[in-house]
Amino acid sequence: MINLFSKTDMKILITGASGFLGQHLIPRLERNHELLIPSSKDLDVSDYDALQKYFYHYDFDTIVHLAARCGGIGANRKNPAVFFEKNLQMSTNILKLASEFDAIKKMVTLGSVCSYPKFTEVPFKEKNIWNGYPEETNAPYGIAKRSLMMGCQYYNQQYGDNFVHLIPVNMYGEYDHFDLENSHVIPALIRKMHEAKMSGASSVMVWGDGSASREFLYAGDCAEAIELTLEHYNSPKPVNIGTGQEITIKDLVEKIKNVVEFKGYIVYDTTKPNGQPRRCLDTSKAESDFGFRAKTSFDEGLKKTYDWYTKQL
Repeated sequence: MINLFSKTDMKILITGASGFLGQHLIPRLERNHELLIPSSKDLDVSDYDALQKYFYHYDFDTIVHLAARCGGIGANRKNPAVFFEKNLQMSTNILKLASEFDAIKKMVTLGSVCSYPKFTEVPFKEKNIWNGYPEETNAPYGIAKRSLMMGCQYYNQQYGDNFVHLIPVNMYGEYDHFDLENSHVIPALIRKMHEAKMSGASSVMVWGDGSASREFLYAGDCAEAIELTLEHYNSPKPVNIGTGQEITIKDLVEKIKNVVEFKGYIVYDTTKPNGQPRRCLDTSKAESDFGFRAKTSFDEGLKKTYDWYTKQL
């Protein structure tokens, strides 16, 4: 079933609208724009014929492409071909059709911090993305997202399209999925610790040794960045979206432990990979080019996320 909000200004198709970032983005955009927000069941972006029929059937002039096959280290290691194939299919399909349909005036696409080389100088600058191979456990996803980034540039160059590419860091927030097998680190840790607290377990196991660092962005802030991009940014040059602040996994674990009020102890499974050693973006371009700066503090965002999670139980 297709949901349609009757507003003015842009007519925007949001792919992946039912995902957790989409659910943060919709309330921001529906105030001023007309939105088409099909679920993944209604629109499979990896199916070219289905996507083409959708383009013919519905009227829109702007696209925000959020649809992706994503997950944590475990899911990526288990399904590398699937992560590469599905994300690449979605990228090539949406690029080709958005370019061929004259009605499409602009498209904002979402990449991933996983596209950066494993050993990138911190903070990561957009110009460094081709300076090496991505961290191995996330490489299939990261390489597919690099292809989307370059596709935007190639289509802009050859056909004069207005395709924009944003590179967000790891996101978290309400509406995320908390599946222990496929979720990212924050929702997985929140669920593990909450269930341990409720069951009276004495410990929680965490992958790796806790030394790796990550940067985390509240999904509501990423939604604001997308809105600002739609309104103010028209360049094929990719833009980092984040907070510019990194935290070690060990410190992250302690923050989540405090939010959840888990009283047990943490066991680090050092037989499991840490993933990329460090992740922290240079976010100066987003601020200078379209005025984006993340507003939500990490402590505030974690509390919002945990409060939402417990209300769903």
